[in-house]
Amino acid sequence: MSKLLITAAALLLGLAALSAAAADKKEPPSCSAITFRPVPSGLTDGVSDAGLYKSRFGRIEVKTTVKDGTAQDYFVEINGKPLDKVAAKDLPKEIEACAKVKRMSVPAASVDACTGDRFTVLITHDSEKRYFLLYGHAGGSWKFCRAGTA
Repeated sequence: MSKLLITAAALLLGLAALSAAAADKKEPPSCSAITFRPVPSGLTDGVSDAGLYKSRFGRIEVKTTVKDGTAQDYFVEINGKPLDKVAAKDLPKEIEACAKVKRMSVPAASVDACTGDRFTVLITHDSEKRYFLLYGHAGGSWKFCRAGTA
């Protein structure tokens, strides 16, 4: 009987190790969107944090430049570093499908200043790069602000 218990325990430990190894190899989703709120008015001038999302794949920070107590422009940093900018015309075609699934507008020309009452970071990747697209919600619609890679 004790040999049976030892064998069962060893089998369970082996299965736990296999499932842990499989979890480590899990890839991030191919298309996801995370929504953030704007900062309140009246903050001191400079750069302020608007939101943070942290997962095992990295840390996404939405920040804004504040002037005269008002948010002037929102932007994204990944793992504490600014994005490498990518023009909308240089984005892969798969991003359009991801944007449609998440009910965002198709990326077009970037805006000078990203503002709004809500913000969404659209995340997608191809075999080589992860792309991060920032959208601002204003006037009842989502507007593409900018895109980049980390």
